[in-house]
Amino acid sequence: MLSGFSFWILGTIIAQLLTALFHSLSFISPAKPRNDMEKQLVEITTKYKIDMGAGIKRSFYSLFIGVSSCFTLIFILGGILNWYFLRTGISGEVWKGFLLIQLIVYGIIFLLQVKFTFLPPIIVTGLVFLFLAGTYFLAALPV
Repeated sequence: MLSGFSFWILGTIIAQLLTALFHSLSFISPAKPRNDMEKQLVEITTKYKIDMGAGIKRSFYSLFIGVSSCFTLIFILGGILNWYFLRTGISGEVWKGFLLIQLIVYGIIFLLQVKFTFLPPIIVTGLVFLFLAGTYFLAALPV
């Protein structure tokens, strides 16, 4: 049977990788407008490019893809690092520090999702934060 730490850290890893996977699905399906107003919005956000200086012209869609891909990558990074550290058997003290850093970073991400986004990203980032909190506060760390 899994120890308390193994349960919580594996839950964290799975939640992080699933969050990255679910979020990356948004890159596959293009926006499909359902009415004329949405069609106009999609047209403006994808085709209208803003001059940002230094010869850089980007659409809001390009900016969204840039930020969105970073969101996916930070969850992949967290999941892979947690898996790697679990496999290498690092000390409990190092785990505790690393988990605290993740708890702060992913906690801020969760709060930002609650404030600025909609239900699916709120749920998946909340699960990551919940599992991290469980790992940090409830699980006996390996020694």
